[in-house]
Formats: sequence, C-alpha cells, structure tokens
Amino acid sequence: MEEEEEAIGYLDKVLEDEEDSEPGTPTSPGLGFPFLASKKGERDAGKGLEMRKLVLSGFLASEEIYINQLEALLLPMKPLKATATTSQPVLTIQQIETIFYKIQDIYEIHKEFYDSLCPKVQQWDSQVTLGHLFQKLASQLGVYKAFVDNYKIALETAEKCSQNNNQFQKISEELKVKGPKDSKESHSSVTMEALLYKPIDRVTRSTLVLHDLLKHTPADHPDYPLLQDALRISQNFLSSINEDIDPRRTAVTTPKGETRQLVKDGFLVELSEGSRKLRHVFLFTDVLLCAKLKKSAVGKHQQYDCKWYVPLADLVFPAPEESEPCPQVHAIPDHELEDMKMKISVIKSEVQKEKASKGQSRAIERLKKKMFENEFWLLLNSPSIPFRIHNRNGKSYLFLLSSDYERSEWREAIQKLQKKDLQAFVLSSVELQVLTGSCFKLRTVHNIPVTSNKDDDESPGLYGFLHVIVHSAKGFKQSANLYCTLEVDSFGYFVSKAKTRVFRDTTEPQWNEEFEIELEGSQSLRILCYEKCYDKTKLNKDNNEIVDKIMGKGQIQLDPQAVQTKNWHMDVIEMNGIKVEFSMKFSSRDMSLKRTPSKKQTGVFGVKISVVTKRERSKVPYIVRQCVEEVEKRGIEEVGIYRISGVATDIQALKAVFDANNKDILVMLSDMDINAIAGTLKLYFRELPEPLLTDRLYPAFMEGIALSDPAAKENCMMHLLRSLPDPNLITFLFLLEHLKRVAEKEPINKMSLHNLATVFGPTLLRPSEVESKGHLTLASDIWSHDVMAQVQVLLYYLQHPPISYTELKRNTLYFSTDV
Repeated sequence: MEEEEEAIGYLDKVLEDEEDSEPGTPTSPGLGFPFLASKKGERDAGKGLEMRKLVLSGFLASEEIYINQLEALLLPMKPLKATATTSQPVLTIQQIETIFYKIQDIYEIHKEFYDSLCPKVQQWDSQVTLGHLFQKLASQLGVYKAFVDNYKIALETAEKCSQNNNQFQKISEELKVKGPKDSKESHSSVTMEALLYKPIDRVTRSTLVLHDLLKHTPADHPDYPLLQDALRISQNFLSSINEDIDPRRTAVTTPKGETRQLVKDGFLVELSEGSRKLRHVFLFTDVLLCAKLKKSAVGKHQQYDCKWYVPLADLVFPAPEESEPCPQVHAIPDHELEDMKMKISVIKSEVQKEKASKGQSRAIERLKKKMFENEFWLLLNSPSIPFRIHNRNGKSYLFLLSSDYERSEWREAIQKLQKKDLQAFVLSSVELQVLTGSCFKLRTVHNIPVTSNKDDDESPGLYGFLHVIVHSAKGFKQSANLYCTLEVDSFGYFVSKAKTRVFRDTTEPQWNEEFEIELEGSQSLRILCYEKCYDKTKLNKDNNEIVDKIMGKGQIQLDPQAVQTKNWHMDVIEMNGIKVEFSMKFSSRDMSLKRTPSKKQTGVFGVKISVVTKRERSKVPYIVRQCVEEVEKRGIEEVGIYRISGVATDIQALKAVFDANNKDILVMLSDMDINAIAGTLKLYFRELPEPLLTDRLYPAFMEGIALSDPAAKENCMMHLLRSLPDPNLITFLFLLEHLKRVAEKEPINKMSLHNLATVFGPTLLRPSEVESKGHLTLASDIWSHDVMAQVQVLLYYLQHPPISYTELKRNTLYFSTDV
C-alpha cells in the first residue's frame, strides 16, 4: 500500500505543476488522477512511462493483498476436508466444495500472474513488456464466471452452516489475513463473508487498471494491442454478468451493525425548485444519498455536500398514475438541443485542426473549455424521462433521465436492496458527515459523462449506419404482448432509435425485423424488452404517457473491429433470464455515400429523378407522391414517424413492388406498417444516383448556410434552389410542404421541424464521393460537423415561409421583407 501512496503523492506533485502552468487540464476517468498534458516531448514520454510504472506498482501492491486474502480463505479448507471423512465432520464434502468453489483455481491464476509481474516492475526499464501477462489473466476469466454463478449459493451455504455448527461459526467469523511484506501489520482478522466477496471486487479493479495502463502506453508500444485485447475481454465479461459488480468498498456501519457498502453511483439531473441541477447520487445498502460536489481549492481533497438522503426502508416509488402532477419543467425545444450538438461538433473539428497544425496548447485548452461548457449544458437540458422518489415520511424528489434504461437500472438496484430486512433511521449530523465524506473515496463514477473528459486516444465511436435484425426472444414465464426498443448513445446520452412491432400473447416472440440506425459517434447498443400495456388508466402524470413494463434490458459495446465486417454478426443479449437473439453489421459513412445506380432502367430506385419523371410524365415521382399521401392519411400522428425505423424486409418488399411498377401497389401500401412506408421514402432519396440537392451544388450549400448576414444568406439559399434542375426543385418543394405538415402535429407525433431535418438533411444533401475523399482522412468529428451543417440547410428551408416555384423562378435576385 505504501507504493500506492507514493504513486498518489507523485501525482499530487504533478497536479500542482500542471495547475501552475496551465489550468483546465481534464482529469483521467480511471482513478481521478490528473491527465498529463503533452508538453515537453521526451520529458512527456518519460512521464508516460513513469506513470505506467506507478500504475503497475500500485496494482502489484493490491495484487499481493488479494493473494493473501485468497490464501486466508483456503487455509481452513484442508482441515475441514480432513474432518469431513471422520465420524464427527464439521461440514460435509459437498458443503465444503460449495463454499470454497473455484477459490483454489483463482488463487493459482493470480499467484502465477503476480510471480511473473513482480520482477518486471521491480527491475523496471522503459522497454519492459507485460501485455501478454494481462492478456493471459483476462483469458482465464471463465473461472470467475463460474465463481460468480455460484457466489450466492456459497454465501447461503456458509450462513446455514454457521447457524448449525458452532465450530464453523468461530472459523468463519475470524480468518487471519497476512499483511503485505513491507507493512508493520503481521495480519488482520476478516470474516469469511467479506473474503468471499473479494473475487467479485477484483475483476472491476483489474478493468480500471487496464484503462489506466492503456492511457499511458504509447500506441506503437508492443503492449498496446495486447492490453486493448485484455480490456475488451474484461469489459465483455463484466457486461455479461448479471450480478451487479460495482466495487462495493466498505463505508461506515449501518443501524443494524452491518457494514454499509456502496452499491451504485452516478450523475443524475434533479429537478429542484423548478430548475435542473446536476447531482451525484450514491446508493448504499440501506440509504440513497443525493450529493453535490463542492468547489474546492487546488491541492485540497474534493468534498461532497449532502443535499438530501432517504433511508431505503422509507423509500417508495409512487405508481406513475398516482404521482402528483409534475412541476412545470422548462423543456428545451429539440432544435436548441440539436443546435448545441452542432456547436460541439464545430468546436471538435476546430480542436482537430489546431492539433493537426500543431497549434498553441492554450488555444486548444480554450476550445476544450468551451466544449465542456456546451456539453455540460446538453447533459443538463436533454434528459426528459421522469424518475420520482418518495420518502414515505414526506418529501418527493424528481430526477430527469435520458433513457428508460437508466430509470429501470436505478429502480431495480433499489428494489433488490429493499428485499432485505431494512430498518428506518435518522442520521446524526456527524454520521451524515462521515457518510458524505466517504463518497469521494468510494465513488465508482469519477467524471461527469461528457466527451471532453475523454482522452484523445480514446475511441471517437462509430459514425455511419448500424443494421440490426432483432430475431426472437426466449425465457418469458407467461404469455404477454411483447416488443423491443433499440437505443444508441449520441453526445454522451442515449437516444431511442427503433422499435419492433408488438408480438401478441406469446412466450416466444419471433420478430425477425431489420432496422437501420444512424450512429453519431456511438459506442454502445442497448436492447430493452417491454410488455405492452393497453390500460388507459396507467397514464404517467409526469409526461402523460402510458407506462409499459420493462421485462429485461441489456447493453453491448460496439467494438469497431468486430462490427466493421461486411458480414452479419449474430449475438445474444441476456437479461433477467430472458435471451434476445439479434444480428448486426455496420457500414461507415463513406460506404453509405456510394450510391449504386439501378440495374433495371425501368425501375425507380437508383435511377436519376429526371429519367423517372420523364418516363412517368410527372412533376414529382409517383413513389414520392404515394408514400407522402399514405403517411398523411394514417401516419401523421404516429410517434416518431420518420425517426423510428421501419422493418427492413417490409421496405425491401415495397421497393420491389415500386421497381416492378406492380398494379397492386395501392393495396399493398394500405396494408403495410406506416414506419415501413416512411422508410421506403427515405430509402428512395438515399439511393438516388446523386442526392436530391445535387453533387454540384453541395459545396455552395455548405458555404451559404455558414453566412452570418441574414440578407446574404437568404439571397444565396434562394439562388441555390433556383439553380436546381426542375424535377429536383419541384420534388424538394413538395417534400418540404409535407414535412411542415408532419411537424404541425408535433405535440402528438413528437417530431419537430428539427427532428425531421435531422432525419432527412444528410439524405437529401451529401458530399459526392470525390468531395468526400479528402474528408475521409480527417477525424470523424469533421464528419459529424458536416452532417450538422446538412441538417441546418434543410432546417433553414423548413423554417422559411412557403416557397413558391413560380415566385422563385421569376426573381433573379430574391429579396424578402422578413430579413
């Protein structure tokens, strides 16, 4: 442990140096250590290696303690086994094997790892390689899976045996753990229950260390790919275990005399006195604590301020329909949230440019500070899903979350703890101080979840299209009306992107539906499985929506290497005993730009719009008119119309019928799911050989939308419309009026002009392949900036007063009295 303290001391010193020279350096998410800004070439590389050694020596010290703990657990196993075959056994062989299941294997794995790592750290030199050791350790995680699956039974068996046998009770209450070699303590006493928890704690610790090691290992170091692989294996392992594996380190004692442990923590937005506040919420085994991080002087330990706490024995979740009406929340319009995303993207690309041109680090810091402020605003203002907590003795508290997933995670974690025999209590001011004081040390979520807290070498996420087929689900106990939703992360929070149809009255739904989801720097995919509720009385007073019941939920990391293959990749997400089977494949933005001309010139998909309108003798292609008419007839009030993906097989069927100019088109349209029709329209525009607003004019649209002067912008944007070929212009104006009519129903369908611009902008307006060749070598942030500008162009026309074709053509220069 002394080595760990030395490491922290060294880092405090670095922090002071950094503070003197350049403020605003982001902190590392791993262990709350300062991130060392690149400044002085070789010295910096040296510091990186020094950091590597510090991270490793700290880990080595804790690995020694862990091995001693496993040894202490194994110590009584041999004598217990010896008595098991005598006439007076303390425990049966089966009980011994259940309690000590896999401990010997885990001990041997870690002993071998420690013995290999120790000499490398002690005889340190900059060329040392140890990635293979971590990779091997990660490859043996299967033993932990077996241990975790047995953990609950092991605890229950140990408890039963203690109650039935005095001798075993004495043994299990006081196991002697050897102190580290260099410490003054020769040993300490620990209970068997506490030691049995150690392996669960350990996996999380190893994952954190891998994060830190990777951060301070140069990308060209031979260890880098091995550590990356070890981290991927460890993270996949962690997400595959249903048991909540947060590091629950000991805090203070609960009223029942047991050890109070931290189970879960994270940043949530609380609605307090009518305004949004960012809080750090801590869930302990018997209490929920809502805290705020105090601003503290440099060098001092940061502290938390307790805003309120509710003992879990007093905590209740009001049923949605029972909760009192929500206080008036100032909801931020979608377009403001999207504008902010655009600002962030612009700043990101400016940071990339500064870095590429070796710009001043002060300029980069300034940009990063601005980015943090904007992302913080987004984090605070985007959540809208109500999560209410009530203290049965009085007050209610309301959080706003960005996803049903988080709401259900917090609710489940609390309800799981409430199954235990909990007592109500009041904390004295001293007890509250001790508890709040422990939060900083115990927290597992170190940083506000904004991307400016990430280091530059962290994955920027995926930009492009994720194709997902949701096949089926198993494991339901009774028949129900079931559906799934898909969410991906975007700008630090999760957004719902697709929803399967409701499969009625079944225990084995077979959806087999394919969706195409646009990714904006996404790193995770979530699948939530719901039971549909048709009971109108179950309205949530906080947001007037019927609450469907979550049956299960799961999340997977989108690993760029694994996803970016041309073939479908099949996977299963396990959730509360339910297994959902799905497949996915990914196509990057540059792939999606390659528009493939139709092989059939008689078709409409992939054929020039001028060819189709000439052949049909129409001004607007028949497919556009029919899809628009159908959406306006029965889809204009559909929640998420155009945003929620239609089923890919239905879309392909409609595509084939339109391409063949089949007589049954109208019958088929009237029977088809409305999201599939909306999806067919989007696909038509996406598969045009060139985008509707043309390759030739793309650069001019990008320049026009960036103009600051309203009159100049108006003139330019109208001139560009006039420059379009007639079939393109007339079709664009037709679509524009349709989208405005859809947005008029926003209170019902939740689709604002801005939402619609986000869906259609990048489809109607894209750089040509030639244009984009240069772009593809740049960072994905610049891509993201491009997409935002495409959205802004369409939004400009959607927010403009009606544009008439004849007026437009009559004016050579276009002046508007509004400007």
